[in-house]
Amino acid sequence: MSPSRNTQSDGHPLGIRPLTARSVLLSTLLGLDPPVLPGHRLVATAGLFGISEGTARVALSRMTASGELVADDGHYRLADRFLARQRRQTTGRRPSARAWRGGWHLLLVANGRRSASARAELRETLRNGRLAEWREGVWARPDNLVRPELPAHLAAACTWSAARPDVDAATLAASLWDLDGWATVARRLLERLTATRPALERGDVTVLAPGFMLSAAVLRHVAADPLLPEQLLPAAWPGAELRAAYDTWDRSYRSVLAAWHREGAPRT
Repeated sequence: MSPSRNTQSDGHPLGIRPLTARSVLLSTLLGLDPPVLPGHRLVATAGLFGISEGTARVALSRMTASGELVADDGHYRLADRFLARQRRQTTGRRPSARAWRGGWHLLLVANGRRSASARAELRETLRNGRLAEWREGVWARPDNLVRPELPAHLAAACTWSAARPDVDAATLAASLWDLDGWATVARRLLERLTATRPALERGDVTVLAPGFMLSAAVLRHVAADPLLPEQLLPAAWPGAELRAAYDTWDRSYRSVLAAWHREGAPRT
């Protein structure tokens, strides 16, 4: 059985997706630390995309009722279930990797009857933990990152091991993750960041809406970076460059957005 490569394509060019009221509100809060804003600021941000006040407020109500948001005294914050996604974005932007000496985390999933939802939850949890499926029921990654904590109901079927595969580590990594594909998208996102930064530095508010979608795409992409040891990466890997460029771009974007809220956004 050949390894299954961990690909990240979602069917949208560069991961830049059409925005609904829900996605605007979630993306706004996911990009904040702490992830909380007054309702009028969220509604105003949705207005950048032609989303009416009524539509935005209905979305806030529905997201609160479904447990995606928590409302408190006119403010909205992400519910706990979304904080893991925010942590993945933060880790992607500012990875905390340790020195790698050749070891790998190996996770063996016991055979057994599990519901489709349980299998899907386990796969999502492991992929979010930046592991890749090497063989059916066998997941792996270099041990330069701390292995992810698994909920008790998932951990019962799993066994962790330390390993040193008897194959070339760089070749194995390239078979598990679509590194060339990730790097190609990263370089194109870098080009977009570079192209839009001068307008942000001029304070041009017309780039706020497309910039918002670009920001969300970059954050999703860095969250999908497998964060491999440098020894296992292809030459000229653009991960660090993308993160540095985004941090600079994001400071300019937030400055323009804050000015827009102060001076031009309606208070609803």
